[in-house]
Amino acid sequence: QVQLVGSGGGLVQPGGSLRLSCAASGFTFSKYAMGWYRQAPGKECELVATITRTGGTTNYADSVKGRFTISRDNVKNMVYLQMNSLKLEDTAVYYCHADEDVFQLFRPDLVPRADDDYWGQGIQVTVSS
Repeated sequence: QVQLVGSGGGLVQPGGSLRLSCAASGFTFSKYAMGWYRQAPGKECELVATITRTGGTTNYADSVKGRFTISRDNVKNMVYLQMNSLKLEDTAVYYCHADEDVFQLFRPDLVPRADDDYWGQGIQVTVSS
């Protein structure tokens, strides 16, 4: 069955780094664009980064541009989010999401859904001194 399993979160000090990973299985990973999203308590879900099927094109939220890097490995069926220079405001639960259509990743109404196998489980990232 379709699974997206995220890992790599934790507690980090401001200015530190974390690398999130999302392992995909049960579908043809290379045919899906991937996105990372985050949701902080009391805030709406925010699109953080997207990557196309081949990895040739990436997009980032202005809030993370220059600090975060999304990448993928279509052999290992993995997508990554390298987060550097972390700030307090990066604290959130992070989710990976897959869609065959990259443009669907930009839908403003997207929210993580536990009943949708194309969403990974949340990964807590806490930036605190």
